[in-house]
Amino acid sequence: MGSTLRHDWTASEVQALFDQPFNDLLFQAQSVHRENFDPNQVQISTLLSIKTGACPEDCKYCPQAGIYNTELEKEKLLELQRVLEEAQAAKNGGATRFCMGAAWRSPRDMDMPQVLSMVREVKALGMETCMTLGMLSNEQAEALAEAGLDYYNHNLDTSPDYYGEIITTRTYQDRLDTLANVRGAGMKVCCGGIVGMGEERQDRVGLLVQLANMPDHPESVPINMLVKVAGTPLENEADLDPFEFIRTIAVARIIMPRSHVRLSAGREEMNEQMQAMAFHAGANSIFYG
Repeated sequence: MGSTLRHDWTASEVQALFDQPFNDLLFQAQSVHRENFDPNQVQISTLLSIKTGACPEDCKYCPQAGIYNTELEKEKLLELQRVLEEAQAAKNGGATRFCMGAAWRSPRDMDMPQVLSMVREVKALGMETCMTLGMLSNEQAEALAEAGLDYYNHNLDTSPDYYGEIITTRTYQDRLDTLANVRGAGMKVCCGGIVGMGEERQDRVGLLVQLANMPDHPESVPINMLVKVAGTPLENEADLDPFEFIRTIAVARIIMPRSHVRLSAGREEMNEQMQAMAFHAGANSIFYG
Protein backbone atom coordinates (compact mmCIF):
# COMPACT_ATOMS: atom_id res chain seq x y z
CA MET A 1 0.00 0.00 0.00
CA GLY A 2 1.20 3.49 -0.79
CA SER A 3 -0.10 6.56 1.02
CA THR A 4 0.66 7.13 4.69
CA LEU A 5 -2.43 7.30 6.88
CA ARG A 6 -2.80 10.50 8.88
CA HIS A 7 -5.21 11.35 11.68
CA ASP A 8 -4.05 14.90 12.36
CA TRP A 9 -5.41 16.88 9.43
CA THR A 10 -6.03 20.57 10.06
CA ALA A 11 -8.90 22.51 8.54
CA SER A 12 -6.44 24.79 6.76
CA GLU A 13 -4.68 21.82 5.12
CA VAL A 14 -7.95 20.33 3.90
CA GLN A 15 -9.16 23.75 2.75
CA ALA A 16 -5.96 24.10 0.71
CA LEU A 17 -6.69 20.79 -1.01
CA PHE A 18 -10.19 21.97 -1.90
CA ASP A 19 -8.82 25.27 -3.22
CA GLN A 20 -6.34 23.72 -5.68
CA PRO A 21 -6.86 24.16 -9.41
CA PHE A 22 -9.40 21.52 -10.42
CA ASN A 23 -7.09 19.49 -12.68
CA ASP A 24 -4.32 19.45 -10.07
CA LEU A 25 -6.77 18.20 -7.43
CA LEU A 26 -8.07 15.42 -9.67
CA PHE A 27 -4.55 14.38 -10.66
CA GLN A 28 -3.52 14.13 -7.01
CA ALA A 29 -6.67 12.20 -6.08
CA GLN A 30 -6.31 9.76 -8.98
CA SER A 31 -2.64 9.22 -8.11
CA VAL A 32 -3.52 8.40 -4.50
CA HIS A 33 -6.32 6.15 -5.68
CA ARG A 34 -4.00 4.14 -7.94
CA GLU A 35 -1.52 3.66 -5.10
CA ASN A 36 -4.19 1.96 -2.98
CA PHE A 37 -6.84 0.43 -5.24
CA ASP A 38 -7.40 -1.13 -8.63
CA PRO A 39 -8.47 2.02 -10.53
CA ASN A 40 -10.87 0.06 -12.74
CA GLN A 41 -12.75 -1.76 -9.99
CA VAL A 42 -15.96 -0.50 -8.37
CA GLN A 43 -17.56 -2.20 -5.39
CA ILE A 44 -21.33 -2.72 -5.74
CA SER A 45 -23.63 -2.63 -2.72
CA THR A 46 -27.41 -2.91 -2.52
CA LEU A 47 -29.52 -1.17 0.12
CA LEU A 48 -32.87 -2.41 1.44
CA SER A 49 -35.14 -0.50 3.82
CA ILE A 50 -36.18 -3.13 6.36
CA LYS A 51 -38.39 -0.68 8.29
CA THR A 52 -39.69 2.43 6.57
CA GLY A 53 -41.03 5.75 7.87
CA ALA A 54 -42.31 7.15 11.19
CA CYS A 55 -38.80 7.96 12.45
CA PRO A 56 -38.94 10.24 15.54
CA GLU A 57 -35.90 12.27 14.44
CA ASP A 58 -36.15 15.66 12.68
CA CYS A 59 -33.32 15.44 10.10
CA LYS A 60 -34.35 18.12 7.59
CA TYR A 61 -33.27 16.11 4.55
CA CYS A 62 -35.09 12.90 5.41
CA PRO A 63 -38.48 11.76 4.06
CA GLN A 64 -38.58 9.06 6.75
CA ALA A 65 -38.96 11.61 9.55
CA GLY A 66 -42.46 11.27 10.95
CA ILE A 67 -42.94 15.02 11.45
CA TYR A 68 -42.79 15.78 7.71
CA ASN A 69 -45.64 15.17 5.29
CA THR A 70 -43.79 13.40 2.49
CA GLU A 71 -46.47 10.85 1.59
CA LEU A 72 -43.93 8.11 2.23
CA GLU A 73 -45.63 4.77 2.66
CA LYS A 74 -44.79 3.46 6.12
CA GLU A 75 -43.78 -0.17 6.50
CA LYS A 76 -43.11 -2.17 9.66
CA LEU A 77 -40.04 -4.36 10.12
CA LEU A 78 -39.86 -6.79 7.21
CA GLU A 79 -40.13 -10.52 7.66
CA LEU A 80 -36.90 -12.50 7.41
CA GLN A 81 -37.93 -14.38 4.27
CA ARG A 82 -38.59 -11.14 2.37
CA VAL A 83 -35.16 -9.82 3.32
CA LEU A 84 -33.49 -13.03 2.17
CA GLU A 85 -35.29 -12.91 -1.17
CA GLU A 86 -34.09 -9.33 -1.70
CA ALA A 87 -30.55 -10.26 -0.69
CA GLN A 88 -30.44 -13.20 -3.09
CA ALA A 89 -31.71 -10.98 -5.91
CA ALA A 90 -29.02 -8.43 -5.10
CA LYS A 91 -26.34 -11.12 -5.17
CA ASN A 92 -27.65 -12.40 -8.49
CA GLY A 93 -27.38 -8.83 -9.79
CA GLY A 94 -23.70 -8.59 -8.89
CA ALA A 95 -23.81 -7.00 -5.43
CA THR A 96 -21.21 -8.22 -2.94
CA ARG A 97 -22.51 -6.29 0.07
CA PHE A 98 -26.10 -6.11 1.31
CA CYS A 99 -27.05 -3.12 3.45
CA MET A 100 -30.17 -3.10 5.61
CA GLY A 101 -31.57 0.16 6.96
CA ALA A 102 -34.29 0.83 9.51
CA ALA A 103 -35.91 4.21 10.25
CA TRP A 104 -35.34 4.10 14.00
CA ARG A 105 -33.76 6.45 16.52
CA SER A 106 -32.27 3.26 17.93
CA PRO A 107 -33.32 -0.40 17.75
CA ARG A 108 -35.81 -1.68 20.30
CA ASP A 109 -34.75 -4.72 22.29
CA MET A 110 -37.83 -6.57 21.07
CA ASP A 111 -36.69 -6.16 17.44
CA MET A 112 -33.08 -7.24 17.96
CA PRO A 113 -33.62 -11.03 17.62
CA GLN A 114 -35.18 -10.56 14.18
CA VAL A 115 -32.45 -8.14 13.14
CA LEU A 116 -29.75 -10.56 14.28
CA SER A 117 -31.38 -13.35 12.28
CA MET A 118 -31.23 -11.14 9.19
CA VAL A 119 -27.50 -10.68 9.67
CA ARG A 120 -26.81 -14.39 10.12
CA GLU A 121 -28.98 -15.51 7.20
CA VAL A 122 -27.72 -12.90 4.72
CA LYS A 123 -24.12 -13.80 5.62
CA ALA A 124 -25.01 -17.43 4.95
CA LEU A 125 -25.70 -16.39 1.34
CA GLY A 126 -22.03 -15.44 1.04
CA MET A 127 -22.49 -11.66 1.13
CA GLU A 128 -20.94 -8.94 3.26
CA THR A 129 -23.51 -7.44 5.60
CA CYS A 130 -24.10 -3.83 6.60
CA MET A 131 -26.80 -2.26 8.74
CA THR A 132 -27.92 1.23 9.69
CA LEU A 133 -30.39 1.20 12.57
CA GLY A 134 -29.73 4.49 14.36
CA MET A 135 -27.87 4.84 17.63
CA LEU A 136 -26.45 1.71 19.24
CA SER A 137 -25.63 0.87 22.83
CA ASN A 138 -22.51 -1.12 23.63
CA GLU A 139 -24.64 -4.21 24.15
CA GLN A 140 -26.45 -3.84 20.83
CA ALA A 141 -23.18 -3.31 18.97
CA GLU A 142 -21.68 -6.40 20.57
CA ALA A 143 -24.76 -8.48 19.68
CA LEU A 144 -24.57 -7.39 16.03
CA ALA A 145 -20.86 -8.17 15.90
CA GLU A 146 -21.43 -11.59 17.43
CA ALA A 147 -24.09 -12.30 14.78
CA GLY A 148 -21.43 -11.57 12.16
CA LEU A 149 -22.30 -8.05 10.97
CA ASP A 150 -19.41 -6.76 8.87
CA TYR A 151 -20.20 -3.04 8.62
CA TYR A 152 -22.32 -0.56 10.53
CA ASN A 153 -23.34 2.70 8.85
CA HIS A 154 -23.78 5.81 10.96
CA ASN A 155 -23.13 9.09 9.16
CA LEU A 156 -21.97 12.36 10.69
CA ASP A 157 -24.02 14.15 7.99
CA THR A 158 -22.14 17.47 8.06
CA SER A 159 -19.64 19.53 10.03
CA PRO A 160 -20.05 20.04 13.78
CA ASP A 161 -20.66 23.75 13.15
CA TYR A 162 -23.49 23.24 10.64
CA TYR A 163 -25.03 20.19 12.27
CA GLY A 164 -27.52 22.14 14.40
CA GLU A 165 -29.03 23.66 11.26
CA ILE A 166 -30.01 20.19 10.03
CA ILE A 167 -30.81 18.06 13.12
CA THR A 168 -31.89 18.89 16.67
CA THR A 169 -33.08 15.52 18.01
CA ARG A 170 -29.65 13.89 18.34
CA THR A 171 -26.29 15.47 19.05
CA TYR A 172 -23.04 15.18 17.15
CA GLN A 173 -21.59 13.48 20.21
CA ASP A 174 -24.41 10.91 20.09
CA ARG A 175 -23.19 9.95 16.63
CA LEU A 176 -19.56 9.77 17.70
CA ASP A 177 -20.53 7.62 20.69
CA THR A 178 -22.33 5.12 18.45
CA LEU A 179 -19.31 4.96 16.15
CA ALA A 180 -17.09 4.28 19.17
CA ASN A 181 -19.42 1.46 20.23
CA VAL A 182 -19.25 -0.03 16.72
CA ARG A 183 -15.44 0.09 16.71
CA GLY A 184 -15.30 -1.29 20.22
CA ALA A 185 -17.34 -4.30 19.14
CA GLY A 186 -14.91 -5.02 16.32
CA MET A 187 -17.10 -4.08 13.35
CA LYS A 188 -16.03 -2.02 10.36
CA VAL A 189 -17.36 1.52 10.07
CA CYS A 190 -19.30 3.06 7.20
CA CYS A 191 -19.48 6.80 7.87
CA GLY A 192 -19.76 9.86 5.67
CA GLY A 193 -22.13 12.73 5.09
CA ILE A 194 -24.45 14.68 2.84
CA VAL A 195 -23.53 17.69 0.71
CA GLY A 196 -25.83 20.22 -0.90
CA MET A 197 -27.83 21.00 2.25
CA GLY A 198 -27.05 24.71 2.15
CA GLU A 199 -23.69 24.35 3.86
CA GLU A 200 -20.56 26.29 2.85
CA ARG A 201 -17.30 24.79 1.63
CA GLN A 202 -15.88 25.24 5.12
CA ASP A 203 -18.54 22.81 6.35
CA ARG A 204 -17.54 20.22 3.78
CA VAL A 205 -13.98 20.75 5.00
CA GLY A 206 -15.17 20.33 8.59
CA LEU A 207 -16.97 17.08 7.81
CA LEU A 208 -13.96 15.55 6.09
CA VAL A 209 -11.63 16.64 8.89
CA GLN A 210 -13.87 14.87 11.40
CA LEU A 211 -13.86 11.69 9.33
CA ALA A 212 -10.14 11.66 8.59
CA ASN A 213 -9.14 12.40 12.18
CA MET A 214 -11.01 9.48 13.69
CA PRO A 215 -8.67 7.01 15.47
CA ASP A 216 -9.28 4.70 12.51
CA HIS A 217 -10.52 5.93 9.15
CA PRO A 218 -13.96 4.58 8.21
CA GLU A 219 -13.48 1.62 5.90
CA SER A 220 -16.33 3.01 3.81
CA VAL A 221 -17.07 6.73 3.31
CA PRO A 222 -20.40 7.45 1.60
CA ILE A 223 -20.62 10.92 0.07
CA ASN A 224 -24.30 11.65 -0.49
CA MET A 225 -25.72 14.41 -2.66
CA LEU A 226 -28.92 15.82 -1.17
CA VAL A 227 -32.01 14.28 -2.75
CA LYS A 228 -34.68 16.95 -2.42
CA VAL A 229 -38.00 15.44 -1.33
CA ALA A 230 -41.28 17.37 -1.33
CA GLY A 231 -42.50 17.90 2.21
CA THR A 232 -39.05 18.11 3.80
CA PRO A 233 -37.57 21.48 4.88
CA LEU A 234 -34.81 21.19 2.24
CA GLU A 235 -37.10 20.51 -0.72
CA ASN A 236 -36.28 23.88 -2.32
CA GLU A 237 -32.58 23.97 -1.50
CA ALA A 238 -30.38 25.28 -4.32
CA ASP A 239 -28.40 22.67 -6.25
CA LEU A 240 -24.77 22.19 -5.29
CA ASP A 241 -22.35 22.94 -8.11
CA PRO A 242 -21.35 19.57 -9.63
CA PHE A 243 -17.66 20.49 -9.59
CA GLU A 244 -17.88 21.16 -5.86
CA PHE A 245 -19.24 17.65 -5.39
CA ILE A 246 -16.34 16.23 -7.40
CA ARG A 247 -13.90 18.26 -5.31
CA THR A 248 -15.41 16.74 -2.16
CA ILE A 249 -14.91 13.23 -3.53
CA ALA A 250 -11.32 14.02 -4.49
CA VAL A 251 -10.38 15.49 -1.12
CA ALA A 252 -11.97 12.53 0.68
CA ARG A 253 -9.84 10.20 -1.45
CA ILE A 254 -6.63 12.09 -0.70
CA ILE A 255 -7.03 12.30 3.08
CA MET A 256 -8.57 8.82 3.53
CA PRO A 257 -6.51 6.96 0.92
CA ARG A 258 -7.44 3.40 1.87
CA SER A 259 -11.16 3.91 2.47
CA HIS A 260 -13.79 2.99 -0.08
CA VAL A 261 -15.39 6.28 -1.13
CA ARG A 262 -18.97 5.59 -2.13
CA LEU A 263 -21.26 7.46 -4.48
CA SER A 264 -24.45 7.08 -2.49
CA ALA A 265 -27.71 9.04 -2.44
CA GLY A 266 -28.13 11.33 -5.41
CA ARG A 267 -26.13 9.21 -7.85
CA GLU A 268 -29.19 8.41 -9.94
CA GLU A 269 -29.80 12.14 -10.44
CA MET A 270 -26.26 12.60 -11.81
CA ASN A 271 -25.55 12.28 -15.50
CA GLU A 272 -23.04 9.71 -16.71
CA GLN A 273 -20.35 12.33 -17.24
CA MET A 274 -20.56 13.51 -13.62
CA GLN A 275 -20.46 9.95 -12.32
CA ALA A 276 -17.43 9.18 -14.50
CA MET A 277 -15.66 12.25 -13.15
CA ALA A 278 -16.45 11.13 -9.59
CA PHE A 279 -14.83 7.77 -10.28
CA HIS A 280 -11.81 9.56 -11.74
CA ALA A 281 -11.67 11.63 -8.52
CA GLY A 282 -11.40 8.47 -6.45
CA ALA A 283 -14.89 7.12 -5.82
CA ASN A 284 -14.83 3.33 -6.01
CA SER A 285 -18.11 2.10 -4.56
CA ILE A 286 -21.77 2.58 -5.45
CA PHE A 287 -25.24 1.60 -4.37
CA TYR A 288 -26.99 -0.24 -7.17
CA GLY A 289 -30.39 -1.88 -7.43
